[in-house]
Amino acid sequence: MGNRLSKIYTRTGDDGSTGLGDGSRVGKDSLRVNAYGTVDELNCTIGIVLATDGVSDEVREVLTQVQHDLFDLGGELCIPGMATVNDSDIERLEHVLDQINAPLPPLKEFILPGGGMAAACGHLARTVCRRAERTVIALAREEDIRSQPQRYLNRLSDLLFVISRVLARESGHGEVLWQHERRPKPKPVA
Repeated sequence: MGNRLSKIYTRTGDDGSTGLGDGSRVGKDSLRVNAYGTVDELNCTIGIVLATDGVSDEVREVLTQVQHDLFDLGGELCIPGMATVNDSDIERLEHVLDQINAPLPPLKEFILPGGGMAAACGHLARTVCRRAERTVIALAREEDIRSQPQRYLNRLSDLLFVISRVLARESGHGEVLWQHERRPKPKPVA
């Protein structure tokens, strides 16, 4: 491991720039900083899920591994040309997703975010994951970015959706279904 931070503030960012992992400096509002910052935010929201009561050991193990993956992914985005997320990481997510989803009943309705605190936090993590994915896509349009980060985030958002379903059921609250019949059908606009 390289140097550890002994002094937290450096004042080098006071001009609106920040250092990337390769030593280059970019604006704090650059797409690259936005991408790895959103991945960091996603990691924090997963931490909130893990801090709630009622998270099974199985889900805890999966999400803890995801947090490590996201830290690696943030490093890849912070250091241009670095590769940390591999196809095997994406395949692992797919395998876990298939295992966790198999016992759940098929979806016939849309699910609203809710179903207890842990499930609601899982849905929040899912939406932050989708934003992280959109940000990585925007970055890839401007700079040379491998496809693995985008694919990993796409799979992870699906996994977070399924984990939220599991957490809602495990909590006893159950899933909150969207009631599309609750309002009259809209009238055509003339």
